[in-house]
Amino acid sequence: MAGTIFLALTLAFSLAALLLFAERSGRLMKYGRYATALSFLCILGASAFLLVLFLTNRFDIAYVASYSSTDLPLVYKISAFWAGQQGSFLLWLLIHGAVSLYLCFRARESGVFLALFLFLQALLTILVLGKSPFAPQEVLVQDGAGLNPLLQDPWMAIHPPIIFIGYALLAVPLVYSMAALVTRDRETIWLERARRWALVAWAFLGAGIAIGGYWAYKVLGWGGFWGWDPVENSSLVPWLLTAIFIHVLSVARVRRAAISLVHISTIFAFSLVLYGTFLTRSGILGDFSVHSFVGTSIGLTIAVVNAIVLLGGLVLLTMRAGTLPKGEVYPSHTSREFFLLLGAMILVFLSVIIFLGMSMPLLSQLAGKSAAVDTSFYVRTAMPLAIAMMVAATFALLYRYGKEARRESLKASVVFLVLGALAAFGVGVREAMPILLSGVSLMALAAAVLSWRKGLLRIGGMVAHVGLSLSLFAMVLAGSGSQSTSEDFTVGEPKDILGHEIVYKGQEFAEDYSVKHYVYTVDGREVRALTKLHKSGEDAAREPAIDKTLTGDVYIAPVPPKDSSRMEIILKLGRTNMGDTFAYRYEGVEKKPLEGGKTLVTAEVAVTDGNTVERVQPTITATADGGTSEPVEVFGGEKRIRMTGVSGDEQQIRMEILPSLEEEESQPVKASVSTKPFIWTLWLGCILVCGGTLLAVKR
Repeated sequence: MAGTIFLALTLAFSLAALLLFAERSGRLMKYGRYATALSFLCILGASAFLLVLFLTNRFDIAYVASYSSTDLPLVYKISAFWAGQQGSFLLWLLIHGAVSLYLCFRARESGVFLALFLFLQALLTILVLGKSPFAPQEVLVQDGAGLNPLLQDPWMAIHPPIIFIGYALLAVPLVYSMAALVTRDRETIWLERARRWALVAWAFLGAGIAIGGYWAYKVLGWGGFWGWDPVENSSLVPWLLTAIFIHVLSVARVRRAAISLVHISTIFAFSLVLYGTFLTRSGILGDFSVHSFVGTSIGLTIAVVNAIVLLGGLVLLTMRAGTLPKGEVYPSHTSREFFLLLGAMILVFLSVIIFLGMSMPLLSQLAGKSAAVDTSFYVRTAMPLAIAMMVAATFALLYRYGKEARRESLKASVVFLVLGALAAFGVGVREAMPILLSGVSLMALAAAVLSWRKGLLRIGGMVAHVGLSLSLFAMVLAGSGSQSTSEDFTVGEPKDILGHEIVYKGQEFAEDYSVKHYVYTVDGREVRALTKLHKSGEDAAREPAIDKTLTGDVYIAPVPPKDSSRMEIILKLGRTNMGDTFAYRYEGVEKKPLEGGKTLVTAEVAVTDGNTVERVQPTITATADGGTSEPVEVFGGEKRIRMTGVSGDEQQIRMEILPSLEEEESQPVKASVSTKPFIWTLWLGCILVCGGTLLAVKR
């Protein structure tokens, strides 16, 4: 397989470049760059080949058969590239290879730096080869399983690439740190370079996490944006550790004794990326996470790679500990340095708690029985730390660097603290902790703006801090301030729910029966809940109806009717069966071969009400793996019938009898209705965090 050959060549050229860059005289650097370019071309070749396999429906390849199908839209055929673990690893390798090319030919880094970066590239290549996306399908199929309907969403098409850009870029600060330790570099110029890459990585990783949260809120229908799922946390922890790295690095630029803390934070940030990958891909979380990959065989390989990076980095740091700068990391307890490090320490505690929570399935499995913590564990432990973090951030923003640093006035921040607490109380929050978090979040927001006005903080940092404050503020209002109820809806009957008039208008089906909508009006504004349908007519994926206003969202998640008035019958050739209203007689079948190994099966069915006989021809497009069909109306649409199967000897057919379209559209439904006060400020806050971070890169 050409793809496997490309990957093998990638590994060979990466190792060759590593050796050429590691040559001490530097005379072979030019050839190392050539080898790096060739390795990237091979990665590009493997990626292009996999994409072609998807676009040409090569279902003889297991990965393609698992995530694509002939009728999958083009955009999702492309996004299926990274839908599974094999493709996502290749995407990660592709981004890493592009970065290595830039570092070789534009950044012109040292040989030691490039050798270390190519070493990581070789490890990533081994991971891709360990679970190859080019493995053949054991049992040939005519059509693939297709992409999960929940993943057929624009936000999920871009979420994984953005996350993996963040993962790949986090390797750069790690390699700057390791190169400085290897070469005993006493200069601090690498700190600024590492800072820029870390900021870009942090922005992309944060954007990916935010997009995932928005997708969960918009698509899944459970009403939340963060479920503390172990796989969600596996991206959050590296993001928190990168935040520690960025802020400790700021201290190290004025207090060189803090450089050792910079090394520790970058080692753990990238190692936790690999650890999260191990948890996700090893199958350990199969019973505890909706996102994890079950039953995979690559867990041990990832664990070994993780151990190499983590233990290698810590051993190197230990060996060089004596050569690192010594001295005080903060001059007094009333200095910016102290509060920055205090905030970093709080983030360490938060990261450790989340790490332990997401690792509980693994830790408990080692003890004999797998178990996981529930979401209340994270809420109880994270909220006090978030409050402490925002208090530390407020003082860090208002103090200057140095021992005799002057602090700016706290008056404006205290006013905003009171406003934040009152806002939480105003939307119905009555618990002390959320009210306090709301208050300190706005207090830190005011401190960020004042710090910028006084010249203590640049525009990018101010925007990012304002975004973080807004996000935490919104989490309190839209989370703790949310109200929820479950109601039965009848078509056309107005209901006063949570201060809003909601009217259910019924269901609407698309002409091809691929989707249906539950239509509502909220205070006169129409909103629609989308349900994607399987070819069998069963629900495939649901999206809620969301009425968005400046004061917040009204969130309606309908539940399909339990009694849908559908029934299934088996008809034997030449015999009559009674349905609920009509009698049905199967009189024959005709088969017509189609392209792609499909067969069009047309049945002849007579339907009678006792007086009149009507003949209809329901069809099913059959494949070796199943079939698809659409309903046919009988007696002017009074009923609809769908053929769902035919026996091999053609002596029997299976049929589904559906109510009339009008009857189905007007069926009563049950729905969960909730309010999300000012949740738009959460999405605004996320945008500001990522945008402000990218602005800070220009500094």
